[in-house]
Amino acid sequence: MAHGNRRRVVVSDTMHAAGLAVLRARPDIDIATYRAGEPGPAFHAALSEAHGIALSVNPFGPAEVAAAPHLRVVARIGVGYDAVDIPALDRRRIPLMTTGTANSTSVAEAALTMMLMLAKRHVRMDAIVRSGDWSKRFALPPMEVDGKRVLVIGHGRIGSRTARLCAALGMVVTVHDPYVADAAITAAGHAVAPDLDAALPLADFVTIHCPRSAETVGLFDAARIARMKEGAFLVNTARGGIVDEAALHAALQSGRLAGAGLDVFDREPAPRDNPLLSHPGLVFAPHMAGVTEEALAAMSVATARNILSVLDGAPLRENVINPDVLD
Repeated sequence: MAHGNRRRVVVSDTMHAAGLAVLRARPDIDIATYRAGEPGPAFHAALSEAHGIALSVNPFGPAEVAAAPHLRVVARIGVGYDAVDIPALDRRRIPLMTTGTANSTSVAEAALTMMLMLAKRHVRMDAIVRSGDWSKRFALPPMEVDGKRVLVIGHGRIGSRTARLCAALGMVVTVHDPYVADAAITAAGHAVAPDLDAALPLADFVTIHCPRSAETVGLFDAARIARMKEGAFLVNTARGGIVDEAALHAALQSGRLAGAGLDVFDREPAPRDNPLLSHPGLVFAPHMAGVTEEALAAMSVATARNILSVLDGAPLRENVINPDVLD
């Protein structure tokens, strides 16, 4: 229990030791731990005396805000916040903070890895070696990415890094992001695609790096997937729900798309009966694109510093999602 001038910070059991070390260096901070993903009642009990929380995968809505009467800051161990009810925090004037660029490199590398795995038919080639039937290796040969056109959806912290990595491999990069100035994209050496639908038929690869929002849910629906170039690849390391999974499966079944890479799903963990899981033209990861040893350490340190900045009365405004609550 926190006493006097001491403040309690509740952290996920997934928080890296590097972030815990930042908090433990402060003699005025008490640390309590909750289990990531634990159900509401246990999570709410952990929140009852919290002044700050390092939030992992748990949803955070009105019930969680009500369970935390002393709460002054919510800091995501990551950059996504679609499971956080910002209006509920606004009503209590509680800032929501994210970790900025801490995992951007990890996600960009994961997206590029999926593109390369798809181009090189890695899953198929791996299966051929494991089966011992090398006679099948020429049936669907790999391709080069050099010279291929990639359409990057979003040119923020992650999308801009992905675009740079693709360009370094000789890919022709086009960026669609209505919220970034054309001059910033061209200054980075990439072409601008103001019209998403017009750009889709030209791209050999499409990689998604935009947040999930009311505007982007279903962004890649059946109609938009149908506009993609025949034989193209789609990669989503952003959030589930941006791509219509049923439409994606239909496009793969028909052969219109050659393959896809998914780190995120509508439902997570992905149900075993999800038809995408049995399709040979996909590569998967369990929502781990932003999770590397380096990123975990960097995100945890950034999260700890975010929390302390608020408790110390000097919030790091650049990391606050709802800055109006600070005014």
